[in-house]
Amino acid sequence: MVQKSQQGSPARRGRPRAYDADAALARAVDAFWDAGFAATSLDDLSRATGMNRPSLYAAFGDKRELYQKALDRYRERAREAFKEAFAHDEPLRAALRRVYDTAISIYLSGEAGARGCFIIGTAVTQAVTDVQARAALADTLCEIDEAFARRIRSAQRCGELPGEANPVMLGKLAAAALYSLAIRARAGASRAELEAVAAAAVDLIGGPRKAGDEKAPR
Repeated sequence: MVQKSQQGSPARRGRPRAYDADAALARAVDAFWDAGFAATSLDDLSRATGMNRPSLYAAFGDKRELYQKALDRYRERAREAFKEAFAHDEPLRAALRRVYDTAISIYLSGEAGARGCFIIGTAVTQAVTDVQARAALADTLCEIDEAFARRIRSAQRCGELPGEANPVMLGKLAAAALYSLAIRARAGASRAELEAVAAAAVDLIGGPRKAGDEKAPR
């Protein structure tokens, strides 16, 4: 029997707690980023987002679905970062420095310590047994390769690189340097150490430093 209120109408259940879905997803990204998929429990996610389990399920689905949404969010932010870094009218060397400087700042962030790249830190391990994570990881690596290759190809057309340069392979090298920065940051490398690696990558891909070259602003 439905319980009646004093006025005779059915008693109403408490209104579900309001939450900001975008903010909750951002906090879930942080939780996965720090500990990885396997080590992040539903209780961890509940504490991080401030949502109980039923609310989490209702808003995002199960843990696997929430991780996929977190991965998609990070990939979208990465696309935006590349677009912004390569939108400036500047030489290839400056564009590469801008990408690496931005990445280093992200990789050194985190309340518990430097956490590197979300994708490298979580999807690489998850990809072994998770077909969806493997596909997302492969797609992301291809996107990054292509973003670098497009910028390098543009520089080649402008005469910054010799005609025999291979933009595809140089793009893969530029991406490999990015992943190295992510791993080294998580392993405790200092900003100075990471900047030295980035500078070497810029010299390798963009050619030796020329007189008048200046470091891109952060």
